Amino acid sequence: MAFAEQARLHDGSTIDVEVHGAGPAVLLPVNPVPIEGAGAEELRRWGADPALGRTLIDGLADTFTVVAFDYEGHVLAVPKPDTLTPANIAADVIAVADAAGVDRFAYYGYSWLALAGLHLALRTERVAALAMGGYPPLGGPQAELLQVTTATHAMAVDPGRTPSPPPSPGEADWSTAELTLSEGQTRQFVTLYEALQGFDERAALSRLRCPRLVFAGSADEIDYEERWGGVHVSMARPLIDGRADLEALGWQVRVLDGLDHMGAMQAGAVLPILRSFLA
Repeated sequence: MAFAEQARLHDGSTIDVEVHGAGPAVLLPVNPVPIEGAGAEELRRWGADPALGRTLIDGLADTFTVVAFDYEGHVLAVPKPDTLTPANIAADVIAVADAAGVDRFAYYGYSWLALAGLHLALRTERVAALAMGGYPPLGGPQAELLQVTTATHAMAVDPGRTPSPPPSPGEADWSTAELTLSEGQTRQFVTLYEALQGFDERAALSRLRCPRLVFAGSADEIDYEERWGGVHVSMARPLIDGRADLEALGWQVRVLDGLDHMGAMQAGAVLPILRSFLA
């Protein structure tokens, strides 16, 4: 089975939704269309797979109904500067599930889309299983990422500067890339991380009942330059130091030896873990 639909999101915009395979439903916020040309070569130079979304879809569709939607690409194309909150993101993912005709579903997201999945699972019992990659559910760097996104937004509103996206942990130096972000694109992530300040992780995690998995590379650490707040962001250390606490709260925890943020998101690392967990 393969078909396409559109879902209407909280701000009235629409997003394309692709459905592949058959079996229990898995929602993947990934780009199902491989990037080609110069963009693909640039991604390969940074160690990324320009067909990552498609590879993940194909790696699961033999066993699962995979619902794919490029949410990150959508919010960059149609920014939501005042409304990209955890509650609205959860509503958007539910709209995607509705458009695909699935009731109960597993969800896998990486980095901030993993964080989005956590807040989705806290808001609906339709999540049958939750897999988070590259973002810790306990001890998460919400405060540090607010500093990074606030600094990036400040660059976007300064007419004398051209903002580049800040580097994600493990990625090449984005400051050398010919990429810029607009005021609206940057402000939506400030809105997201502002909404997460004061979030009581431990109390929230105690409410989850679905099977849940978190993984990250052991080298998923980054020191941001002063122009991005001069902060250290760790995705790995909260899993390493907090493993016992997370397991006591019902989480499966995997730390992938030697991998950084970019390495741990590649299909070769993700698919074996994800397939085993979902099975």
